[in-house]
Amino acid sequence: MSLAGKAQFGPGVSRNVGEIARKLGVSSAVLVTDATMEQLGMAERISGYLHDAGVECCIFAGVEPEPSVETTDAVAELAREHDCRLVVGLGGGSCMDVAKAVSVLITNMGSAAQYQGLGLVPNKGVPKIMIPTTAGTGSEVTFTAVLIRKSDGVKGGINDEKLFPDFSLLDPELTLSMPPCVTATTGMDALTHALEAYTGRNASPFSDLLAEAALARIGRFLRVATWNGHDLEARSEMLLASYYAGGALANAGVGACHALAYPLGGMFGVGHGMANALLIPYVARYNALSRPEKYAAAAAFLDAGAEELPLRDQALACADVLDEFVADLELPSTLKALKAGITAEHFPEMAEKAMGVARPMENNPRPMTKESCVALYKEAME
Repeated sequence: MSLAGKAQFGPGVSRNVGEIARKLGVSSAVLVTDATMEQLGMAERISGYLHDAGVECCIFAGVEPEPSVETTDAVAELAREHDCRLVVGLGGGSCMDVAKAVSVLITNMGSAAQYQGLGLVPNKGVPKIMIPTTAGTGSEVTFTAVLIRKSDGVKGGINDEKLFPDFSLLDPELTLSMPPCVTATTGMDALTHALEAYTGRNASPFSDLLAEAALARIGRFLRVATWNGHDLEARSEMLLASYYAGGALANAGVGACHALAYPLGGMFGVGHGMANALLIPYVARYNALSRPEKYAAAAAFLDAGAEELPLRDQALACADVLDEFVADLELPSTLKALKAGITAEHFPEMAEKAMGVARPMENNPRPMTKESCVALYKEAME
């Protein structure tokens, strides 16, 4: 089993970024974040910790919700110009994905697009510290950076162990400002990571331990964190759940839900967490009888209350409890409800793009075809 580097967890640990940078012996760093983190003052706070440690810090606060190759290339050029030997990612998965990609672009010239694929990065990057402010993507523990190419609207991941973060600072206090919708969608993203890693073809006893730890916490705390955002225990447990789910997916991969969600982001700008939240009940219902023991166990971790039912019904109860999560979190349950301009005419192209996301599709417990993708999109339409 492979995991990222060192992690620290607890209220206030984000201030340790300066001490870590000082011990690394770097003199200049780039902080990769977005406009929200800048507006909330978090970017200035983290850069202040670096300055106090004697590390110059240039801030890039222009990462998009669906980060692009072009933005990543621009940040890498900025980092090269300032001879930055440390990258700090502050924010949700978008910011951390860009930060991880920038760390290897500093030492590997060219565009991020050249490295989209598996194991294509030749040289090790500069050290990278991830500071998540959402609890869902798990990017602080994975070796993937998912980026959209503006040229064709296709999402693709740079997947390489050289992207594993060197340090992750899990500070639940930084997640207290998340509004309910962001809490819900990022939490459902973590749930999807855990469930797909748990039920996928590449699952192992090691990844199962992480997935189960994540599912149990999400089942208990996601609703609380969404509707009582000042509950530090719920925020802490969801941040741990996100980390565990990220570790599970880093080792066991994800499945068809992720592949089916990619066209929603690439073609229609739907946020990744929102797309996963909408699709995961449909995918779970499609998959349930291919691995009934695993889906039944997942339903129990999510507190579906189906343990006394026959195994078949326990497995299908996993999809039912996912429907309940979507309803309780007040998220869209159909493609029509997204109001993103998706029509049935788009389904063949969406299905073709989804089938092109090969690794998740190959890891899905039940085989999928272009026709089954179209059928699932139709089921999710309304």
